[in-house]
Amino acid sequence: MSDASLAARSAALDLLRDVLRKSIPFDDAFDAHPELRGLDPRDRGFVRLLTATVLRRLGQIDALIQGSLAKPGLPKATVHDILRLGAAQLVFLGTPAHAAVDTAVELAAAKGAEPYKGLINAVLRRIGREGAELAAQQDAGRLNTPDWLWLAWRQAYGIGRTRGIVEAHLHEAPLDITVKADPAVWAERLEARLLPTGTLRRAAGGNLTELPGFAEGAWWVQDLAASLPAKLFGDLAGKRVYDLCAAPGGKTAQLVAQGAQVTAVDRSAKRLERVRENLTRLNLSAEVLATDAATWTPEQPADAVLLDAPCSATGAIRRHPDILRVKTPEDIAKLAKAQSRLLAHAVDLVKPGGTLVYCTCSIQPEEGEAQIDRILARDKRVERLPITPVDLGADPGGGHAGDGNLAELINERGEVRSLPGMLGDLGGIDGFFVARLRRLHD
Repeated sequence: MSDASLAARSAALDLLRDVLRKSIPFDDAFDAHPELRGLDPRDRGFVRLLTATVLRRLGQIDALIQGSLAKPGLPKATVHDILRLGAAQLVFLGTPAHAAVDTAVELAAAKGAEPYKGLINAVLRRIGREGAELAAQQDAGRLNTPDWLWLAWRQAYGIGRTRGIVEAHLHEAPLDITVKADPAVWAERLEARLLPTGTLRRAAGGNLTELPGFAEGAWWVQDLAASLPAKLFGDLAGKRVYDLCAAPGGKTAQLVAQGAQVTAVDRSAKRLERVRENLTRLNLSAEVLATDAATWTPEQPADAVLLDAPCSATGAIRRHPDILRVKTPEDIAKLAKAQSRLLAHAVDLVKPGGTLVYCTCSIQPEEGEAQIDRILARDKRVERLPITPVDLGADPGGGHAGDGNLAELINERGEVRSLPGMLGDLGGIDGFFVARLRRLHD
């Protein structure tokens, strides 16, 4: 095994430890790893793919490992993770058996697990022979989903929808792009599919910075679902908009591109640096303010407020499979309390007659529908303003291909409730909740 190959697998092993044993989000662990900067782009890409595959398929992989051990019980943590990396390569990444097994054995020696080289060799050779056939017989979606999430989704959405959610999580999400203008022109230049909402969709992968229009700031990456909230305000030209919890800034860019005077608020100064960088590349301008949106009191209320509240991000598991491994039911309860405080304060920041849009990239009802029920019950200054397919980009005359798909995203209450598994013929969508409220006169 080359030094670079060993370094890549060693980094992947470190990242698994950080996510699975320290509950560090994968992107944070990846960005902080000291040795990844020294790898070439291809090896860094392999590290990301390998680690994400283990996190996405962890239940299946552990079942294969358990079934291949001569004795019940799992080995110590480092050995277990080395087996996970090897099994992922053998069963899901198509790595030749000799390469996956040999590199795993060498990695064990490099990590102080030399006494387990024989075990690693035997288990992975068996998985290499039998793993693909066994994996094809597994209930993949169920095995890879923690019990608490499976039960919560089944209660909220029923078994059919839940099956759609967990099966969508088995696949990497496509690359979605929002353009400042001329989506049809850029769809052709980027060799992308133009979706009914105006989002451009390409297959995942590739170097973003080398795509046409990146350097000139014509577009930014943003999932279809995440692009919907900023569409719900109507004409924003010249209007004052507060974008609360704004980082990483995709919605900020949308609002500015629609002509709004935007103040982007986020409590993380570090994350706001990314907002500034994106706005600079896009040649867009907004006021950027590092403060707590739950207590911030500006001099005057806004015509519109967008609150993209901090959440569990369970709707984004296709893009971030580590969410399956780091989130807990306790996180949901804690986040729901924070969302309630933010939403209550956001009402105060909207002038009478103005619009408040609340959204989260969560598919937990506690972080979506329940929040709107609560604010409508306790604050009579707001009312729900139902969302329609036309608000999302459908042709008022029903003439666009795919318009019917957009109706699927809207629940009976007039809120957006997208779930992984929806829009399958278009390539899927992240899970998202969006509600639109109107501030009434006091």
